[in-house]
Amino acid sequence: MIRFLFRFVGLICLAAGFILLIYDGTKSIAGNALFLTSVRTLWELINAGSLAKLEPMIRPYAGGYLWDPLMVAILAAPSWGLLGFFGILFLVLGRKKKPLIGYARP
Repeated sequence: MIRFLFRFVGLICLAAGFILLIYDGTKSIAGNALFLTSVRTLWELINAGSLAKLEPMIRPYAGGYLWDPLMVAILAAPSWGLLGFFGILFLVLGRKKKPLIGYARP
């Protein structure tokens, strides 16, 4: 059941990443320049309040280094890339185990 859930979430993430890739591509072609929708922009479109609450919650840990170099870089990444990464990760976690060939191992 959990493997099915991981595969389902992985496919949803890959589909959303592909949709955002097509969106950024058509916007770039129409504008004759490279446009990338960052994770921060997508998060603000979905729920801006939770993004504002995230910084004070993470900043005290690790002397502020957890927020400034790490989370700022993640929030500046293209949203299709992050969704594609999580999609692949969930699909790998949810894959079926290969059957053993020969004798069963203890």
